[in-house]
Amino acid sequence: MLTYETQLWQKGLQRVAGVDEAGRGPLAGPVVAAAIVFNPQWLSNHEERFQGLTDSKKLTHSKREAFSVILHESAGVEIGIGIAEADEIDAINILKATHLAMDRALRELPVRPDMALVDGLAVPGLCCDSQNIVGGDGLSLSIAGASVIAKVYRDARMCELDAVYPQYGFARHKGYGTREHLQALYEHGPCPQHRRSFSPVREAETNLGQNPEQPLLF
Repeated sequence: MLTYETQLWQKGLQRVAGVDEAGRGPLAGPVVAAAIVFNPQWLSNHEERFQGLTDSKKLTHSKREAFSVILHESAGVEIGIGIAEADEIDAINILKATHLAMDRALRELPVRPDMALVDGLAVPGLCCDSQNIVGGDGLSLSIAGASVIAKVYRDARMCELDAVYPQYGFARHKGYGTREHLQALYEHGPCPQHRRSFSPVREAETNLGQNPEQPLLF
């Protein structure tokens, strides 16, 4: 899980950031990105702390929470978090908003990285050089850590929004297009946290009071 980082460290690039996002698919809430920089000297003595750290989607809720705490409390780990809100997603589209959140996460780090390892396809316009890795959250420890931080942060944010808009069940489905969520949309209409540029939200707003079709899962 450190092959990509080690190659860059050996080239003299000491500040290597892993970058990943959470929340591209949901119908509501922000898209959240995280950037993580491991201190290579520190990590060489503490790598056992991160045994089992991988793509957040492959971890249980409790494992994600545990790794999030370890990452936040580790002296040799720097973390930046970037957010693009629902209105920004609607204004510029979800792909550009995701890239914006990633750039914001990198800028939140204490010092600009020498290189960013980005999960998935190449991301233009970042504040530092970058290398994309398809499936990177399962291949790079830095990206895996970023995926966990982004997922845990966004889940917590959706639980906060659930307290403000309890009629939608955000704490349970985190804004994804479950049948429960779609039914609530058709009953109550969208709230300010819904992404009106997403077709299921537009359809629910247009057909308020009717029953939704089969749930659209993202």
